[in-house]
Amino acid sequence: MKVKTTFLFISCFVPILLLAQNKVKDTSNTNKLNEVVVTAQFGPQSLKKSVHNVRIISKEDIKNQAATNLSDVLNQYLNITIAPSSGTGRSTVSMFGLDGQYFKILVDNIPVVSDNSLGNNIDLTQINLDDIERIEIIEGSMGVTHGANAVSGILNIITKKNSAKKWEITAMAQEETVGGEYDFMQKGRHIQSLKVSNKINNSWFASLGFNRNDFQGFLDNRKGENHQESDMLRGYTWLPKQQYFSNAVINYTKKDFRAFYKFDYLDETIDYFNPTILVIANPPFGQNRFANDTRYLSNRFYHHLNASGKLFTLSYNVSVSHQQQARHAENFQYDFQNNTEINLQKIKQQEANVFYSTGTLSNFFKNNIADLQLGYELANTKGFALVDGENQTKVEVEKRFENYDFFASAEIHPTEKFSIRPGIRTSIQSKFDSQYATSLGLRYLFDIGLEARASMGKSFRVPTFEEMYSKIKFSGHQFYGNENLVPENSTSYELNTKKDFIINKNVKWQTKAAAGFLNVDDRIEMAFVGYENTAPVYQYINISSYKMWNASTNHQFQYKNFTANAGAIIVGISQKIDDGEAVSDDRFLYNLQLNANFSYELKKINTLFALYYKYNGKQQQFQRTTENSQPVYKLSEIEGYSFMDASIRKTFLKNQLEATIGARNLFDVTRINQGISSGVHATSSAILLGYGRSYFLKLAYNLNF
Repeated sequence: MKVKTTFLFISCFVPILLLAQNKVKDTSNTNKLNEVVVTAQFGPQSLKKSVHNVRIISKEDIKNQAATNLSDVLNQYLNITIAPSSGTGRSTVSMFGLDGQYFKILVDNIPVVSDNSLGNNIDLTQINLDDIERIEIIEGSMGVTHGANAVSGILNIITKKNSAKKWEITAMAQEETVGGEYDFMQKGRHIQSLKVSNKINNSWFASLGFNRNDFQGFLDNRKGENHQESDMLRGYTWLPKQQYFSNAVINYTKKDFRAFYKFDYLDETIDYFNPTILVIANPPFGQNRFANDTRYLSNRFYHHLNASGKLFTLSYNVSVSHQQQARHAENFQYDFQNNTEINLQKIKQQEANVFYSTGTLSNFFKNNIADLQLGYELANTKGFALVDGENQTKVEVEKRFENYDFFASAEIHPTEKFSIRPGIRTSIQSKFDSQYATSLGLRYLFDIGLEARASMGKSFRVPTFEEMYSKIKFSGHQFYGNENLVPENSTSYELNTKKDFIINKNVKWQTKAAAGFLNVDDRIEMAFVGYENTAPVYQYINISSYKMWNASTNHQFQYKNFTANAGAIIVGISQKIDDGEAVSDDRFLYNLQLNANFSYELKKINTLFALYYKYNGKQQQFQRTTENSQPVYKLSEIEGYSFMDASIRKTFLKNQLEATIGARNLFDVTRINQGISSGVHATSSAILLGYGRSYFLKLAYNLNF
């Protein structure tokens, strides 16, 4: 593996250095980058000038995939793994092998609230795509610019706030099979949306949007909610889910001043149909049949007010946000005979109510050599969770968390080619000791047109509700949260290079390479801490460590109307788990990912063909098991798998009507195997990953005038 690792590292960087000496025409002077980024910048600036390595997903990329939610978009990108859950309906993201608790998701630089956190472990299916202008992703510890929990990276969704047209009206309908299941009402996925935007005058812009996403669930081998037999086949493999989104934006711009207000609302219902049928004798009428079902209800309110402009010679940008998201469960008994719900009880499971504000001041110096940015962030979060208690009971926990952060960052340009960006943040926490984050970014533009960037960042992750307050006691075992946990701390390093070429007027080529290292200390794990009345006690404690390195390469080729992208990344993870009874090996375990996408545009008939492919190589991790009646950690392996999506998009009536047809999951992936091999004994299980090959048709009518 060391030889393979060295080879990949060399293959990432050597081609760029060799190509840099090639005599092909360079784009540094002839093909200026016009992509503008805002995430973690002092102000909007070109991608080339950014000290950070920012990855952009454009609105056109989202259109080509006919994505229905953020999970569909991210599923094809390297170093991003989507973890769907058929039982809860959630899809979360992991990066560098770390789950969604370490990755921060923002909308217009404001972290998005979830049921029990702010910006982390977000359900990707709850992010609406209708008003997205683009998505910006930065990998690595971003604690200085974005505070707690920005350990593995950040994702910032930039929404649309202006228009070149007086009126823009878009109506969309999308029909999609769920595996091989579809009919117009009872099966499949059915999506409708309407968006109306008006550029009132040169200063005012307003828009309203509405979206309905009806996922009818995936039966697989089950028989739906009306099945009454006692054969455990009632219900769905993937639970039905219905979502309603609405949003509104008002934007005002005049000279150097801009202000906008944005409102979002989400209403979500997930239905669980219990496969266990209760049969009660009811002579002389025969039998009555019942099932104990649950309906999960989530709603989110999002308010965001932003103002930016000039104050004397200083540039300011201030945002104030109030968000609230709650999840309730309606437990009831379904009476098959009378087709009614009885004994209904509504229980609040989780809620987060957040007041958040952030702001910056910059442009302190009247020169192009240096700039300073001072900023603040404050968050007041009132959290509620119904956590596990003793003897399978539930315990209500309500806590308030506050943090008051101050940060400073500088951009220094000794020359036009060289930039330095140091930064520091202090976070005053109401629950924990004060935390600190630091960063240093470097960018150099070589004469040969090669862009090189390097960065170092320190960040931290604060414990979750479950880690602090859960309390489970059953079968003689006790599992406790720990209010004395301390935040985890991380350090990351990254080096990346990029070069653009123009071979001739029809041929363009871009090549990138990157390498990084991430270390997490005081990692929180459940561990054995002793006995209570002869019963073993386990508790979350700061005990583990986590190390990761990665090397990646990406290439883009463009010939006339044909574009191709191909990339590869290898990630090595070392994680020592010490649960007080057994200790895992801390060797590095490796994972390889490959991706490619192709698009070709036939301009004569206004048609674009697109193909997306991603390979997730086998993954290894240590899993606790029992050997000779003793707890041990054994190497578990998850088999590799591939996803492929394809689409054809065509416009009619002078681009007013747009039709997209395509297929997702062409390789028909549903389950993958995970197994442990231990001598002559082996265990294996299946991980439910998808619901198979699906087909979609999307129609959008755009009326712009």
